[in-house]
Amino acid sequence: MDVLFVASEMAPFSKTGGLGDVAGALPKALAARGDRVIAVSPRYSVVPEATDSGLTASIWLYGRLHRCRLFVLDRDGVRWVLVDNACYHREGIYGDSTGAYDDNLFRYALLCRVAIEVAETLPALDGKRLERPVFHANDWHTGLLPVYLAATYKQEGRLHGSRVVLGLHNLGHQGTARRAAFEGLGLPRAAWPLVDMHGHLNPLKAGIVASDAMVAVSPTYSRQIQVDQGFGLEGVLRERNDRLIGIVNGIGPEWDPATDTHLPATYTADDLTGKAACKAELQRSLGLPVRDVPVFGMVSRLDHQKGVDLVEAIAPWLLSNDVQLVMLGSGSERYERFFRQSERRWPRQARGYVGFSEPLAHLVEAGSDVFLMPSRFEPCGLNQLYSMRYGAVPVVHATGGLADTVTTASPGRDDATGWAFRPHSVEAFQAAVGYALLTLTRYPEAFARIRENGMRSDWSWDRSAARYQAVYRAVQG
Repeated sequence: MDVLFVASEMAPFSKTGGLGDVAGALPKALAARGDRVIAVSPRYSVVPEATDSGLTASIWLYGRLHRCRLFVLDRDGVRWVLVDNACYHREGIYGDSTGAYDDNLFRYALLCRVAIEVAETLPALDGKRLERPVFHANDWHTGLLPVYLAATYKQEGRLHGSRVVLGLHNLGHQGTARRAAFEGLGLPRAAWPLVDMHGHLNPLKAGIVASDAMVAVSPTYSRQIQVDQGFGLEGVLRERNDRLIGIVNGIGPEWDPATDTHLPATYTADDLTGKAACKAELQRSLGLPVRDVPVFGMVSRLDHQKGVDLVEAIAPWLLSNDVQLVMLGSGSERYERFFRQSERRWPRQARGYVGFSEPLAHLVEAGSDVFLMPSRFEPCGLNQLYSMRYGAVPVVHATGGLADTVTTASPGRDDATGWAFRPHSVEAFQAAVGYALLTLTRYPEAFARIRENGMRSDWSWDRSAARYQAVYRAVQG
């Protein structure tokens, strides 16, 4: 099939979170399965390998003509297209230290329009243009794409056979703007009901009602957003639930302990010798005593959603045992302070690295015995998938993709891969961590089976891409 993938961020060119990871990996997996794929994202900064195609797209928005240059990079079977315009050349992707940029609606409406133009003007890797493409849009930033496609292009007899699938990664961000902003979008007035949400312009709502299908990033999340995690869009989603499914994200080959270049030693489920070396290097690099004790790890953005307060609450109890706790992340000042205070209070047991380091993130996964992920909500989550592959048994809150990917241990269960707790409370979290610690120290053979189950689980992008292809086929008819 022909797929035009559109996202506001796309690793490694740009990334703030999981959306960037998905947009950087899924197009490659689709191409590997035989699809012709063009992936489109803004050019926020210089990408040396990308070359100027010589093609431009001129789009009329908000009273003036905006000219965009198209930079192209052909790699991994995908034609990556970076849209260059002055509106993307800023300190941050979505905002700076003062908050979100005021013109984000314009910036991503421009992306939607240019992406549609790309489908008509830029050939794929084989030199041929896409035929009846499926546009794979993502989150609110590309929510207006199906509206433009239906209200403008198809009305002009263009791209009639194309369809739109909308990926739902996080409904907490919807791009809401005042009604007056509609006037500059270049849409006919008849399109207002599509974007209207209680008198405001809501691009995500527009994408939900105008797309041909929607894919939430896990089956449980697809159900939760219709009940209490839709941030006001629950009713709209229920009305279209026959077009909504959930597909768990995958993880790429860069997260494989057998080949990971960030690690001092590699290892597999069949030979864990290198994992012990990784634990020793993790302890050594952070200034902890190099000892064969249980290591609990966490890599997280530090905010309320991620449940860091539960880790803070159980830390005194956890560290009253002969264990070590290693944490990596940045965000809320409160939780960064918790990191620093933990190091001072338990200097031989705890380390809280404030900031982010990709090599250290890999080493935490490899050097930990147990991985903590008590998120309040988690549409899909990737760190629990990384931790299972690296043999760091996860303890997670049973929500969203965490509930779909971690099989909780219980007596007689041979397929367990970790511990999933509910409700989201200090008591339930501490009990689950306690079970993990008890199993690790008292029943090492059972813990080894749980760890091996996780390491052998298939959470590859190829697995997920096959399911996305089924969705594309369904909307094409």
